[in-house]
Amino acid sequence: MTTYDDRARLTDLTATVERVRSSVEGVIEGKPEVVRLSLTVLLAEGHLLIEDVPGVGKTMLAKALARSIDCSVRRIQFTPDLLPSDITGVSIWDQQRRDFEFKPGAIFAQIVIGDEINRASPKTQSALLESMEERQVTIDGQTYELPSPFMVVATQNPVEMEGTYPLPEAQRDRFMARVSVGYPSVEAELQMLDVHGGVSPLEDLQPVAHAHDIVKLVETVRGVHVAETVRRYAVDLVSATRSHPDLRLGASPRATLHLLRAAKASAALSGREYALPDDVQSLAVAVLAHRLLPTAQAQLNRRTAEQVVQEILQRTPVPQQQGGQGAGHGAPGYGQQPPRRL
Repeated sequence: MTTYDDRARLTDLTATVERVRSSVEGVIEGKPEVVRLSLTVLLAEGHLLIEDVPGVGKTMLAKALARSIDCSVRRIQFTPDLLPSDITGVSIWDQQRRDFEFKPGAIFAQIVIGDEINRASPKTQSALLESMEERQVTIDGQTYELPSPFMVVATQNPVEMEGTYPLPEAQRDRFMARVSVGYPSVEAELQMLDVHGGVSPLEDLQPVAHAHDIVKLVETVRGVHVAETVRRYAVDLVSATRSHPDLRLGASPRATLHLLRAAKASAALSGREYALPDDVQSLAVAVLAHRLLPTAQAQLNRRTAEQVVQEILQRTPVPQQQGGQGAGHGAPGYGQQPPRRL
């Protein structure tokens, strides 16, 4: 059953997230769904890939999120001459001590902003693989732990842009979600002129949450319940990508894990301690599409990965509510009595 501590933790979570959301939305005008997805990925212990054309606010979004939290922040400007050691660090010979001394790279921060990640070579991009998956860096046989929380927020331009390299499949798979900022509405663009016309709003942005607050919120999200039917629904969605005729590469088991973690974070953001199929549905495109590779024929037919995921969502049966006995932390109609909604 739902306890007082459970309700208190969710109340703290929603209050803290609301402060961060308001702070970021004060900079990013008219994109509440983009801001919510960014916070969802943060609480789900994931990494975020922001992809769009130049000038729509990709880096601004990453900076606003980082500055709204009192934590260590590093920015990596990815360029063709960037070296892997610039990211991970390097061991330097100390003549006085007559020993090697490790100099940490830019990855040693709680929020790492990777700007224009696809302008670096694939070898340099791959320097992020271990840190993003295992939250550690291994140099010369020595392993160094990364701080907590740890999140990579990377921006990239579409691969059609000049001077870009496509992200390797293994790299894309480590990003929990991809989001496109998109062009603002007319009203939002007019408001942007008022807000950004003078001093950049980033300069006045102050932290509204501490790093240890985020760690506590992450622990709360881990405790969100996911019923067996919802887990099976997520597995069915991901499995369908592996046999779809328009895809030559489907989503990995890591994608299933990311989808469920994101669904739990989405439920917590909605004040629930249980995930619903709606949470999975609302995140499926953002979590799955960037991992998929359409076939050559599908590309000729202008079929996108997003369209394929939408088709799979329409074809995959959604778990139906069923009555059940017992008490616990499940969603209403999914085999258990509902907890009290905050």
